[in-house]
Amino acid sequence: MSAKRPTFRVMKNGYDRFAVDDAVERYAAQADALQRKLELYQEQLVETTRELNSIKAQLAEMEKNDAVRKETSDRIARLSIREANEIIATAQNNADEIIREALGTARLVLTDLTKLYQSAGTVKGQMNTQLEDLLKQLDNFKLPQMPDLRWLNEAEEKLR
Repeated sequence: MSAKRPTFRVMKNGYDRFAVDDAVERYAAQADALQRKLELYQEQLVETTRELNSIKAQLAEMEKNDAVRKETSDRIARLSIREANEIIATAQNNADEIIREALGTARLVLTDLTKLYQSAGTVKGQMNTQLEDLLKQLDNFKLPQMPDLRWLNEAEEKLR
């Protein structure tokens, strides 16, 4: 703030005392006002510094919490991936075991079917042989000649 320099009237024993007193009074009032502003600004500076320190502390706490959360989420992600990999490995092992068992069962079923097929072929051959023998026996079978039924009619007539 730039103020205009006062000029004083020169009098017998120096300057005009009332003008000088008036200027000194104005300067004193300005100095008091500036002192009050300075004190107010200093109080605001102290309060602002206190708020800044509080905000810095909050920021540090937030950064710390953020680091803890990040570490926790990283740990959870690692555990989740590890558990997922274990589940996948277990599922693959179970699937392999199921496939091995299914193949073993299929092998047994195929073996049994092969034996059954061979047995059926043998039975079929035996049945064909027996049928041929039966056909030969049927061909060789001779029906006895039917007796003359006239004698039966004669016997019935006699009995009547």
